Amino acid sequence: MTPGEPFHTLKAMEVHFTPELQAKLEADEYVQQLVESYVDHDAWFRREVAEGLAQLERGEFLTHEEVGARLQKKFQP
Repeated sequence: MTPGEPFHTLKAMEVHFTPELQAKLEADEYVQQLVESYVDHDAWFRREVAEGLAQLERGEFLTHEEVGARLQKKFQP
């Protein structure tokens, strides 16, 4: 999915759990929390990637050599 591409809606999903796991879950609440967490993380990740790409386009990045030099300077006694 690329920025600006519409989101697709999941209409239905069937999940099968073992009886043992089913007994441990209040599936409705747990699954809702899990999906909400995933969606929030996915949105955050997409924003971070978009910002990183924008920084690259603006020329705001370090070369491999510059990163190495900074690390070497930081860890020198």
